[in-house]
Amino acid sequence: MTLSELYRQTVEAFAAAGLDAPQEDARHLVSGVLGLTLTEMVTEGARVIDAIEMQAVAEAVERRKNREPVYRILGAREFYGLDFLLSPETLEPRPDTEILVEQCLPFLKRRIAEIGRARFVDLGTGTGAIAITLLSQCPEAVGVATDISVDALETARGNALINGVADRLSLKQGSWFEAIDGRFDMIVSNPPYIVSDEIAALQPEVRDFDPLAALDGGESGLDAYRAIAAGAGDHLAEGGIVALEIGAEQKVAVARVFTEAGFKLSVAAKDLGGNDRVLIFIGSD
Repeated sequence: MTLSELYRQTVEAFAAAGLDAPQEDARHLVSGVLGLTLTEMVTEGARVIDAIEMQAVAEAVERRKNREPVYRILGAREFYGLDFLLSPETLEPRPDTEILVEQCLPFLKRRIAEIGRARFVDLGTGTGAIAITLLSQCPEAVGVATDISVDALETARGNALINGVADRLSLKQGSWFEAIDGRFDMIVSNPPYIVSDEIAALQPEVRDFDPLAALDGGESGLDAYRAIAAGAGDHLAEGGIVALEIGAEQKVAVARVFTEAGFKLSVAAKDLGGNDRVLIFIGSD
């Protein structure tokens, strides 16, 4: 069987299984398993697939038909041009979170230009995607990343090494602020924000494969925001910001949580789909 034939067969299998994007899934899964670029998927269509490769792709296809996400099968995902290993207790870094990074970078770079350095903390770091990307873009910055999961912290440690920023990232185990001290120019987080009762209705790719602790935001979806708002004042440096990813319907509720804690909403940004996605707060005067 040639590569082109294998791709077509995979698309047909995914379509028959009712997957939403069979062509895209087939392209990324087959190329990832075989170690090919997406360009090579086109230019090497006549390549003959050997028995070992066929078996590897067949096993991956069965996992995807059972709704396991493509990038969990492959064990890694790209984020902001960098590669990140995944593990059972980490979320896949997703394009929506790139909006959070894009909103944070101008502040960090401005802070560095003003005082020559910047220090931030990433709460609930998971794979480390936010912290590591910020450090890769800002060589003068240093970061602290926290998580309650040992597995997540080990994954973040590996990703920091892979992406060349391990010497500027400290990893701490604990819930929100309990593992850290001192003040930071920026507090950033993509916390769990899904309402507990809504988790059962999520797509199987999320509900069955993403870690529950990284999804469940409590009865109102606001538990994590309340915890961050309660502790941010003790850990934010003068002139610093709190930058957060939010659910699409949470702008008003999260803004109220932080306003009541003494912060002012400074920036509200939408994702590429036009949904509210990022809020940035500053301390009140």
